[in-house]
Amino acid sequence: MKQSKYIISLFVLMLAFASSCTDKIYETFMANSPVYMSYEDLRSAVKMTAARELNNPGKIYFKDNFIFINEKMKGIHIFDVSDPKSPQNKGFIEIPGNIDIAIKNNILYADSYVDLVSIDVSSFSAIKEVGRVKKIFPYTLPVYDNKFPLAKIEEEKGVVTGWEVKSVRQELEQRYYPIYYRNDALTMDSGFYTSSGVNGATGTTYGVGGSMARFGLYKDLLYIVNNNSLLTFKLNSGSEVTLLNTGYVSWNVETIFITDDHLFLGTQNGLIVQSLEVPERPVHVGSFSHMTACDPVVIKGNLAFVTLKGGSVCRGGILNQMDVIQMSNSYSKFTLLKSYPMYGPQGLGIDDDLLFLCDGDAGLKVYNIADPMSIVQLAVFSSINAYDVIPLNNYLFMIGEKGFMLYDYSNIQNIKQIGTIPVVKK
Repeated sequence: MKQSKYIISLFVLMLAFASSCTDKIYETFMANSPVYMSYEDLRSAVKMTAARELNNPGKIYFKDNFIFINEKMKGIHIFDVSDPKSPQNKGFIEIPGNIDIAIKNNILYADSYVDLVSIDVSSFSAIKEVGRVKKIFPYTLPVYDNKFPLAKIEEEKGVVTGWEVKSVRQELEQRYYPIYYRNDALTMDSGFYTSSGVNGATGTTYGVGGSMARFGLYKDLLYIVNNNSLLTFKLNSGSEVTLLNTGYVSWNVETIFITDDHLFLGTQNGLIVQSLEVPERPVHVGSFSHMTACDPVVIKGNLAFVTLKGGSVCRGGILNQMDVIQMSNSYSKFTLLKSYPMYGPQGLGIDDDLLFLCDGDAGLKVYNIADPMSIVQLAVFSSINAYDVIPLNNYLFMIGEKGFMLYDYSNIQNIKQIGTIPVVKK
């Protein structure tokens, strides 16, 4: 009997030991192994450096006769275009993880991976960081090789700046893994547009940017759309930035356009309008739904012009078109007036009855939209892959696959390219 009790006790002890000391299981496999930049290095990286060539340009932004061109995930090129025929490269601001910017007075606001950074650009010879809101954006990952899985991400090590495909050995853990957003900004961007009424002349409060909007300025506020949220920041004196609130908007918000005291938000499945009657707390007033596609938007009066681009990045089908949507005076009711087929539409810009539309490999197209039911194509520049535009004072600033181009459209019957800054592929 005693022997039986001994055997049972030994068996129980063995089970307890096995349950408390479960063997760790490891696996070895080829994977995308993250390359990190520490948070310390990230937050000491902003600086002005010598002028460099365009390699992978993103958004464009204009203020006080200067064009600011984003180098995706790297920083900002600065060009003096006071003589549009001869742009002068003034230098490069290093901002790791940068895609979007906005400028109010002499303060440039930029995303830098997870942070929002404020930079004093009053003197290009003395660029300096003057403020930072830390960990305000989601932890995102760069585009990776889909043929291989991701190795374990350790956020405490810093931000992921790239990948190295190699053999990794890591522990198998039965636990919840966080869902990361993949930074498709490397292949398909959003952009920035300020409120209407900005003419871009020297000394203005705000700059002006393209249509593929994620940052927007209004009075002393900065709005940023980020995946499914709208972040509202107060821009205080002395370059201090305060996050006022974060509100859920919709699935996959991509762009922002501000006019007539309203926010017009482009999402992958529609258009959302929010009132700025109380600017600190935007309020939803209406929405219009369409098929899933990437869709920047510009506004003229009670008309919204929305480009819809299909494809794998935009998660749409073969849909490629421009929709003209009529809105009620309260922006609460919407009517689709007409859809125009396009090749691969992206950014667009509007100047009175002129619409400039970037149609990917089909080039830059110019339309007269006086009659929205029967728009007239005035010109097409088919030798370029156009991405986004800024029409301003009879000059058109365009960014595309081949670089930055300037056009004079003072004579709409004879639009002339007058300047260019080419992309130099590495």
